[in-house]
Amino acid sequence: MTITAFSLDDLKKALFSAAGADEGIDMEGDILDRSFTELGYDSLALLETAALISREHGIALEDDAVTAVTTPRELIALITTA
Repeated sequence: MTITAFSLDDLKKALFSAAGADEGIDMEGDILDRSFTELGYDSLALLETAALISREHGIALEDDAVTAVTTPRELIALITTA
């Protein structure tokens, strides 16, 4: 199944739900090209987020592919082509 419309807001909701949020990090504005490390998320947080997205949308996301992305833009692209 291909997800044609997965937005940054969708990703933020999934990140917050699966891994929480660092109160000291501003998640508003243009964060598409900021690194996940900069945003306070490590590879475990990304894997938890990917698992949540996989369950909710019925898609398969490979762990290696998820941990290889470094920005929200890259993860959204991975999700929409899965």
